[in-house]
Amino acid sequence: MRQLFLWHRWFGIGLCIFMTLWFISGIVMLFIGYPKLTPTEHLNALPELSITSSYIDVDVAQFNSGQTIEPIKITLSSIAGEPFYLFKYPKLATIAVNALSGERIVNINQQQALKSARAFYDDPESRYIKLIDKDAWTQSTGLDDERPLHVVKINDTAQRLLYISSHNGQIVRDATLNERSWGWVGAWLHWIYPVRSMPWWADMIIYLSLVATLMSLIGQFLGIKRWRFSTKYRSGSHSPYHQGFARWHHIFGLLFGFILIAWIFSGLMSMKPWNILASQSELPVKNFQDGALSDINSPWSTTELLVKLSENSFYTKELSWHKLDGQFWLTAYDGQGQTRVIPLFGSADVSREIPLKVVLNGLKNIAPISTINYEWVNKYDFYYFSREEQSMYGSRSRPLPILRVKFSDPAKTWLHIDPASGTILANIDQRQRLNRWLFNLLHSWDWHILLEMPLLRELLIIAFSLGGLTISISGIVLGWRRVRRKIHIAT
Repeated sequence: MRQLFLWHRWFGIGLCIFMTLWFISGIVMLFIGYPKLTPTEHLNALPELSITSSYIDVDVAQFNSGQTIEPIKITLSSIAGEPFYLFKYPKLATIAVNALSGERIVNINQQQALKSARAFYDDPESRYIKLIDKDAWTQSTGLDDERPLHVVKINDTAQRLLYISSHNGQIVRDATLNERSWGWVGAWLHWIYPVRSMPWWADMIIYLSLVATLMSLIGQFLGIKRWRFSTKYRSGSHSPYHQGFARWHHIFGLLFGFILIAWIFSGLMSMKPWNILASQSELPVKNFQDGALSDINSPWSTTELLVKLSENSFYTKELSWHKLDGQFWLTAYDGQGQTRVIPLFGSADVSREIPLKVVLNGLKNIAPISTINYEWVNKYDFYYFSREEQSMYGSRSRPLPILRVKFSDPAKTWLHIDPASGTILANIDQRQRLNRWLFNLLHSWDWHILLEMPLLRELLIIAFSLGGLTISISGIVLGWRRVRRKIHIAT
């Protein structure tokens, strides 16, 4: 018992400092997350694609990209107010080819970056800042292919910074003054980003969380053991500490300790330690596409396709080419993120989704149909849910309805498929679904019932965070007093 007291006391002195920072920053992140460019912001800022322009063929544009490998994504979007075909290749910056002239963008200079920013937010007074590789708001590894990035300051009420790919001119991130100001005490502290570039950053968070979990468990055990449920101490209290920070630490530890332990442990799980919950699925999911995303050979030009959409009262801001079961499909997006789909074969009728039989044909290329079960998901549930824009998942699109496909392979793989495009939104096996419980549920309380009642969820998280914060701050005070006494005795 004495050893447990000593471990909890001395390890807790340092760990409570980190816990205090995590609780404070966690409350901030509940309302203001790490800067990102959301799909809504992206689509809202784009102009409608003209139905009168003479676009070059997508296959010609792909040839002009200069790449012989297969792209993983093809879109028609806008950069600096002009239409561009965008080709994304594995571990390469997106290649942009002008959809009117066929010219490929090789490098973006300051003036081009300014033009791109001014078109995106219609601000003629925007100001060029500098070219960077990385700063406080571009730590995400998802931006690595587009570095270095141009930074432009927009003179709007949000005082936002735009980050622009130096390879193609795309806006890849925006960060408002509000996000940047609160970010220092939010995401920047929570993820200990001051040492993010160090090779030991992930290990530091993993082992800090592991030790903190163990010490909290010890503290919970000691707290329960020292509480007299049926009798009282001489002071008349059920706790041996009748006043001061020690009493606060004991009582709040009993009340909120298990929540604190759940948060620390789930934070550990967020780092995917030692790959213990890594996917074990071996299904050939790429076979769903059944062929390279090239040689589209559409019988209809891009202009004709845009006209078809316009005739159906759909005003397109972005086009995306997909392949499913060996056949090409086109998905169109408007400013609100609504979609329409066109098969690039047969009648080319505009519809809202790809027929189920076509999706099932694609699934046959992954596994025998007898080993597959599927269901329509028409509302969010525990394994498919949408989050607020400020959350770490705020940049993910989660449309409804979607098709959930369950395979009977050893890893019990599930696929979530968007019928509006035939694309796979998520590929999760049983280990990753376990991580859904151990991280998302315990850490962010991403339970769809609570997500549908955001005010209640926020109030509960704040209340329990304040309880955990009281445990941590009282622990710091008690630790400081103990250290100060030791120093006084030593001197």
